[in-house]
Amino acid sequence: MRVIAGEAKGRTLVVPRGGGTRSATDRIRETLFAIVEPELEGARVLDLFAGAGTLGIEALSRGAARATFVERGAEAVKALRRNLATTNFDARSEVVAANVIAYLDSRPRGRFDIVFCDPPFADVGIAEATLGHDGLRSAVAQSGLVVARAHGKHLPALPSFLHVARVKEIGEEKLLFVRYIGPTAGG
Repeated sequence: MRVIAGEAKGRTLVVPRGGGTRSATDRIRETLFAIVEPELEGARVLDLFAGAGTLGIEALSRGAARATFVERGAEAVKALRRNLATTNFDARSEVVAANVIAYLDSRPRGRFDIVFCDPPFADVGIAEATLGHDGLRSAVAQSGLVVARAHGKHLPALPSFLHVARVKEIGEEKLLFVRYIGPTAGG
């Protein structure tokens, strides 16, 4: 797996041993970043269920200012740290080795302009809990974008305070581009 475009284009990324994560394919990343590219320059990115960090690293390579990666798997965190070193993005990154819900319960500080939410496809409950979590809602900037990756057979139910701006179908997968609505978004 390689970084597709930008500053670290062509750099090889490692994936964790054991198959416990599912990295976004080149096709998924190309499609996703073609859509979010206009919002990337200088953005603060949150990569939830980060795995080896392919989405957050691609965002950094394409102009995001900073990225926070949240991943609980020990092998995935090792691969993620190695990938950040390989791409020279360590100084612009924070790695949080934690369960995503526990991280959101801690009320992350700062405002994120773009959030990638890529939980295990079959665990629809964790996707719903994450997208509906008050900690995430308060951490997303007022006009921030959340991109959720899901399997077409396992789509999460979205809370009423999320607006679906766009859905992109790629094979059996769907990318949901959503924004929080209402007075408490981003604040």
